[in-house]
Amino acid sequence: MSPRRPREDRAPSQVDVAKLAGVSTQTVSRVMSGQGNVRADTARRVLAAVDELGYRVHAAAASLASGRTRQLGVIVVSTDRYSSAALGVGIQQTAAANGYTVSTAAVADHASVDAFLEAFDRLERQGAEGIILGVPIELESPALRARTERTPATRSERISLDQDAALVVDQAAIARLAVEHLLGLGHETVWHVSGDVYWTETRQRSEAWEQTLRDHGITPPPVIPADWTPESGYRAGRTIAAIPDATAVFVSSDEMAFGLIRALHEAGRSVPEDVSVVSVDDIALAAYASPALTTVRQPFEDMGRAAALRLIAQIEGHEAIGEMPSTDPQLIIRSSTAPPRER
Repeated sequence: MSPRRPREDRAPSQVDVAKLAGVSTQTVSRVMSGQGNVRADTARRVLAAVDELGYRVHAAAASLASGRTRQLGVIVVSTDRYSSAALGVGIQQTAAANGYTVSTAAVADHASVDAFLEAFDRLERQGAEGIILGVPIELESPALRARTERTPATRSERISLDQDAALVVDQAAIARLAVEHLLGLGHETVWHVSGDVYWTETRQRSEAWEQTLRDHGITPPPVIPADWTPESGYRAGRTIAAIPDATAVFVSSDEMAFGLIRALHEAGRSVPEDVSVVSVDDIALAAYASPALTTVRQPFEDMGRAAALRLIAQIEGHEAIGEMPSTDPQLIIRSSTAPPRER
């Protein structure tokens, strides 16, 4: 007599798979958890039964049985910036490829350290086995250090939690690529529209912009502060438009560059004929701006993949897991830069 199929009004269980495959439920469990101590022909029978019945592992039950949740936590700043979404895509893809799920906790921009600690605790309570700090801001505190010592953690923008650890993406290299490109076109100096002062990448890029100009014997002009939004870029563009000698500007994000270019056009200054613009990120719209943006590409998805791989390696006790993707910034030259007009 052939094994009875489960009723159509209930989902198939591990017992149903075992009956159809002619094995014990312990054998089904070993096959589904990827344990290697099962004969190949037996494993094939189990997997065939799984496919025939449409059996799916119940995550909560698997967690109770194994003592593991296979869940990663991610703390992000609540923002509509493209970078956060792209970083999350890389983390999600890598987690799924390695059998993990992802839970996210968002904190407000300019939030206190206590808000990040509460988010960390919340993800721990939800069962996260490790946590990615996807927040490029300074977070050093004894309380956070204590948490990262009990739960594996990594930062998305650094290779470790240490404040002096190497950056995953070299923010100084981003500024040098932008400034050297503009100076190489013949511009006498380069103005800079910075990001939100709360973010570490703002300081790193501004310092490198200043140092690169000084290395060329150029006294840097004043920084024009902004806050990542297109509106702040528009305000900065009005400032640039009022400076007759400003022929080149390094803007710290594509989204701010959109606003800046709009302000320049409204003031009757054309890009790149009157003012060349280099920005950062290379979001999808950068190639379709008018003119198309010259920008320094940040590999956000690869940053997410690298962070997830580092964290999974910590959780599972590996030196490395999979090949780490390249996170080198890349200058993408389009139509928003050109040599300055002859005066």
